[in-house]
Amino acid sequence: MTLDGRSGRRLTATVTDLEVERQRALLVGVALPNHDLSEAERSLSELALLTDTAGSDPVESELIRRQKPDPATFIGRGQADQLAELSRALDIDVVVFDNDLTPAQQRNLHKLFRCDVVDRIAVILDIFAQHATSREGMIQVELALLKYHLPRLKGKGTELSRLGGGIGTRGPGETKLESDRRRILTRISKLERQLKGLAATRDTQRKSRRRSDLPLVSLVGYTNAGKSTLLNQMTDAGVLTEDRLFSTLGSTVRKADLPNGETILLSDTVGFVRRLPHMLVEAFRSTLEEIADAHLLVHVVDGADHAAETQILAVHEVLGDIGATDIDELIVFNKLDIADPVGIARLAALHPEAVFVSALTGEGIEDLGDAIGRRLAGQLEDVKLMIPYERGDVLAAVHRDGVILSEEHVDEGTRLRARLRPSQASQLAGFIE
Repeated sequence: MTLDGRSGRRLTATVTDLEVERQRALLVGVALPNHDLSEAERSLSELALLTDTAGSDPVESELIRRQKPDPATFIGRGQADQLAELSRALDIDVVVFDNDLTPAQQRNLHKLFRCDVVDRIAVILDIFAQHATSREGMIQVELALLKYHLPRLKGKGTELSRLGGGIGTRGPGETKLESDRRRILTRISKLERQLKGLAATRDTQRKSRRRSDLPLVSLVGYTNAGKSTLLNQMTDAGVLTEDRLFSTLGSTVRKADLPNGETILLSDTVGFVRRLPHMLVEAFRSTLEEIADAHLLVHVVDGADHAAETQILAVHEVLGDIGATDIDELIVFNKLDIADPVGIARLAALHPEAVFVSALTGEGIEDLGDAIGRRLAGQLEDVKLMIPYERGDVLAAVHRDGVILSEEHVDEGTRLRARLRPSQASQLAGFIE
């Protein structure tokens, strides 16, 4: 749902709430000379899934080859006229481009097609608008929507004011804020201040987790790869799981026990997608930054997807945007129960250190726990400590959080050789010999 920025009252509802008939969508992709044709086809197929998740039915798709984008219509006037005839013949309600459109291109195409014209960014924003449920998530999505719609206000004084249930009609567009750019900018500033306050609260929570000295393991991966299902399998978290894109937008942290007896914090957050809109990355930065605090990234990949390698690259791109590329990564191929054995064998050859699991059935979960334990153990530092007898609390902490290699009682106190995490070793700097 979407909230009025001024009063907080509900203005629009989901497609289910309004029982709006699903739109008929025509999908359009453009392959440029520097683009791989097979990748353009995969991206268009993914756009079909995104469009379906947003609440519209993809009834036809067209992939067009061009040497360069046309400044006025992106696809050229001739191609646009042909697709306009096709859209009218198919009774299309919305034309969805897999490429990013400028505001001018969007307006020109709207006039030619005589129906809604949106791009990939709008579809993803629309899905986020439907799925945001937490206060922080709703603020993040509204902020991204406002920044997207701000340069597209010209000529939309009436059409954005309608109450609708289709792609491009949810969000702040219905609030008539488009009639006054200054009011939109004021609203953006207010939302950014609110996010800063929520980010401060989140930072306090992160500091509290750091003081617990429990290693933080973050589940990252492409949307619908099965991260939430895996979290539930390992922690009984009870997080919502659906076979759809972006069913999880918030961040969930739960304790999990590994087979070696070690306790970790396991976190799940929003999934990634090809060309995740930059305004969403910025809006969700406070949520995504939790990933950068992790001791280990468990990169969950859909092992049943033929484009698994492409998904891995897309996730690495977003990790680069938030500065999390230097964190140790463990790749986990999920959905072993439905994956093609030949494809699994190929992935195993490409990623010999990867773990293969089925988060749904539990197959391979113990192997995953063992692999996480080994990766975390490899991050430990060997330190020698001299702890006075009167500091029994320190000795207990070392026994609780570290791996004791040797222990000797001497006149000055207890001499230990232990393996500790860098953060733990720094806290005990005064006792290191």
